[in-house]
Amino acid sequence: MHAVTPRHAASTTPPVMSARGLQKQTGRDDRDGPLVEALRRRDADAAERLVTTYQSRAYRLAVGITANAEDAEEVVQDAFLSAIRKIDTFRGESAFGSWFYRIVANAALQTARRRQGRRIDIALEEVLPAFDGDGRHAAAVVDWSAAVDDPSRHIEIRLAVRSALDELPPHYRAALIMRDVENLSCAEIAEVLHLSVGGAKTRAHRARLFIRKRLAESLSGRSSLGPAVESPD
Repeated sequence: MHAVTPRHAASTTPPVMSARGLQKQTGRDDRDGPLVEALRRRDADAAERLVTTYQSRAYRLAVGITANAEDAEEVVQDAFLSAIRKIDTFRGESAFGSWFYRIVANAALQTARRRQGRRIDIALEEVLPAFDGDGRHAAAVVDWSAAVDDPSRHIEIRLAVRSALDELPPHYRAALIMRDVENLSCAEIAEVLHLSVGGAKTRAHRARLFIRKRLAESLSGRSSLGPAVESPD
């Protein structure tokens, strides 16, 4: 990935809010306050600092959502440029990291939806585990814990998880990646994806259930893939 350089930023220099002022306004102690100040001042090394701080995490999120390395690199490059150009719109109402993740996630979701628009996807409701009225699994749960502990099956497991992730609609994949890979809180995920906290929890939980079911099917040699239907919105 090519490094983003400050020459892409606007030439005008806006008023700068100090890290102390940002914290006073928002009630947050944003660890990226000095970085935000540097970006607003158009410091010569500000863009490089942004890339160094967020490149790995931004790429993991982008490739997790798009499921395509080339698309992910383009998304991240565009996200860095967008963040630099739009830094004046950051008001500190959320942490800078959440604001930047939102830029990455939105770009990645748009890219993923364009690609998935050319194919038919299964609906999550068709393949999620069934539950009875008491919230217990309606069908017998396959115990594949022994397979997970078997080193000879680790490659098979990784491939099964990757395949299941690719099947997930992008907005479910985004929530799962942010929760279980990036360790973002449900409140942070809600900010990024414009959801309620409950909606973020539900989306990540449903994605986990889908992955677990697909993994159980793979390790037990079964498949319950039904007819292809449109993905839920």
